Amino acid sequence: MSVHDIVIIGTGFAGLGMAMKLREAGRDDFVVLEKADDVGGTWRDNTYPGCECDIPSHMYSFSYELNPDWSKSFSRQPEILAYMRGVADDRGLRSHVEFGVEVTGATWDDGRQRWTIDTRGGETYEARVLVSGAGGLHIPSIPTIAGADTFEGPQFHSAGWRHDVDLAGQRVAVIGTGASAIQFVPIIADEVAELTVFQRTPPWVLPKADKPIPEWQKRVFRSVPGAQRAYRDLTYWALESRAIGFNGWALGALKLAEKVVTRQLAKTVDDPEVARQLTPDYRLGCKRVLQSNTYYPTFNREHVSLDTSGIAEITPQGVVDGDGVLHEVDVIVYGTGFHVTDSYEYLNFVGRDGLDLGKQFAEHGIESHLGITVNRFPNLFFMLGPNTALGHNSVVFMIEQQTKFVVRMLAEMDARGAVAVEPTLEAQTRYNVDVQRRVSKGIWTQGGCTSWYLDSQGRNRTIWPKFTFQYWWETRQVPTEAYAWEPARVREPAADLG
Repeated sequence: MSVHDIVIIGTGFAGLGMAMKLREAGRDDFVVLEKADDVGGTWRDNTYPGCECDIPSHMYSFSYELNPDWSKSFSRQPEILAYMRGVADDRGLRSHVEFGVEVTGATWDDGRQRWTIDTRGGETYEARVLVSGAGGLHIPSIPTIAGADTFEGPQFHSAGWRHDVDLAGQRVAVIGTGASAIQFVPIIADEVAELTVFQRTPPWVLPKADKPIPEWQKRVFRSVPGAQRAYRDLTYWALESRAIGFNGWALGALKLAEKVVTRQLAKTVDDPEVARQLTPDYRLGCKRVLQSNTYYPTFNREHVSLDTSGIAEITPQGVVDGDGVLHEVDVIVYGTGFHVTDSYEYLNFVGRDGLDLGKQFAEHGIESHLGITVNRFPNLFFMLGPNTALGHNSVVFMIEQQTKFVVRMLAEMDARGAVAVEPTLEAQTRYNVDVQRRVSKGIWTQGGCTSWYLDSQGRNRTIWPKFTFQYWWETRQVPTEAYAWEPARVREPAADLG
């Protein structure tokens, strides 16, 4: 058994950010467990054609690791991965990472006040504190479709792209039209002989203001003190302003953006019926808002078709749509997203009195305090936990606030001589009542759609419903009254038998 003070799961932005803040605080007794052979998280795993970020590069990065050399307004996957590798190297984080170690579960020992972490390889780890940086976009969601196992050709999810499968001249079916699909569909359309896109619900796809960043601007960022910081701050507030439309303060502001998209559709897509099928019937922001300049024009190509009738089954030869038509294809690609609200069921975390986190969330709702801590799960901290994902700004900002909060919590534990801490049920309940009240007023609830933001109970357990600067304010210090602090247990002295 490997024993550490702190165990971190994952080396995405969350895991690396936590590791950096621990080192800055002088806490070096920690290990980061990574299932793969390199850092990067979702930006390591997703290598599909056209993979790129939909948040501007200068915001989708650590505020304390600015990069003046981003090549585009919206960076592509290889550049983001290179940035993360550079951060790990420059900050000396790799020495804390154990690669090829996949966590399969963790159990809290109330008697010893420690976490025992199990791994697929059989090795166990013990820690006082457990930080989950696993994130919500790492477990591919593949729909259950009758006959899928009979298909004779290659089939794969976008997060596990088969680069050994040559799509040139092939007949390809793409199932799903989410964030990944709108990026790779225009790319593979250049290669394939036939492309059929099966759409259940059309997304809102805004134009993307993407362009190369000129060399003069990079030189200014490198040589003028504060220039890049000022640019990043302006970008932050521009993105932050979008929350006004999403959070219910000014839902009417979204109508302008909706008109931009519908007009763009009418101008771009030649076939009026296809344009109608690509037009959402719900409000912008109810589902994740996407951005692309190439997705809509793809449907003007003669060899590309859109099918909105649904999928009845998959046969050895292809896909049978909802109208009973067989589309013969050679390859099937799933662009169907990830397990998000149900991803906690895969963690196998067991807290006090044998309480299973996944079952608790499934039966009673996904609730935490500040999206970081959970009642009856002492010394467990989540990065990007419940209701801290964003639809308008960079989640890296949220991660930074959470990592700083964890460091403050650890300092408070030291000051109090506490060996365990967890939020009180009362504080956690008050917090979630407020979050759900605010969510209910936002476009995610009022917009007339069903999205992956919602859990099995139909509640939005994913999105932060306020401004991100409000999250900064709420996590800037530890609300000590909201937590139960458990002191070290004093052993009774042995009886004198003399």
